[in-house]
Amino acid sequence: MFDMRIILSNALLRTVVLFQRVRTTGLLIVSMLCIGVPAYAAKLSPPELVFGMVPQQAAFKMARDWAPLLRELTALSGVSLRFATAPDIPTFEARLQAGEYDIAYMNPYHYTVVSDALGFRPLVKARDKRIEGIVVASKQRSLHGLEDLAGEQLAFPAPAAFAATLLTRGTLGVKGIPYQAVFVNSHDAVYRNVAAGRFIAGGGIQRTFDALEPRIREQLQVIWRSSGFTAHAIAAHPRVDAAVVAQLRAALVQLASTEAGAAALRPLKIKGFEVAVDSDWNDVRALHLQQVLGEREEIGE
Repeated sequence: MFDMRIILSNALLRTVVLFQRVRTTGLLIVSMLCIGVPAYAAKLSPPELVFGMVPQQAAFKMARDWAPLLRELTALSGVSLRFATAPDIPTFEARLQAGEYDIAYMNPYHYTVVSDALGFRPLVKARDKRIEGIVVASKQRSLHGLEDLAGEQLAFPAPAAFAATLLTRGTLGVKGIPYQAVFVNSHDAVYRNVAAGRFIAGGGIQRTFDALEPRIREQLQVIWRSSGFTAHAIAAHPRVDAAVVAQLRAALVQLASTEAGAAALRPLKIKGFEVAVDSDWNDVRALHLQQVLGEREEIGE
């Protein structure tokens, strides 16, 4: 026969546990109300997100210049962010396609590829800005345009760098100018190699050229500039919750209006961000570019 004392004891234990759970939940709700935190806040505070940056410059410079912005973005949005980049642009492209970044700052061509293939969603783009490809050469050389580069070796960051490589190489092709492309992994590497005389000229963009150390920049001149296109995207992997995307988008737009945010934007040579939609990059899609992301090989023409 069952011992009635055991049955009663178990029933009493279940009652006590249930009371403790109700009491704990009640205290949690009261605590939230007392400090003004909504009960659903935990759902909008995901684990740390990885924010990947296309390495247009040296990794240490990227970390130095972007870390203050990520700190302010975390403060404004409540979303914890971890800076990440790659040793070179092709490696960044491979990691981007592999889904290693939750949020990423990428060039316009990168965005058209991963939005169409992987479902990345845009958050923002630089406000009042169009991206242009430029070709730089040493001031010691008497060069006046692309025609002066015929038959030369030219430095580029990477095969799929949009403005610095694709726009420039496309124009060289249309003009029938022969050259050999050598890829040196970053915009800064292009500028340094040209300044050192290792290449007659190389491709870049105005933002990274303006951010270059003055002692290097002052040795160089811009000898060609492309038409303008929609600038780089900050976009989210489709796995990131829509509410978190909305928090980050609002915080990015707000950055320029805060003292700390404006200070964080200054070294990046970005005035501020504005809300972006997928169709903003249709001008890039209209070029029908076919460059494979992650490609490394040198290409002679």
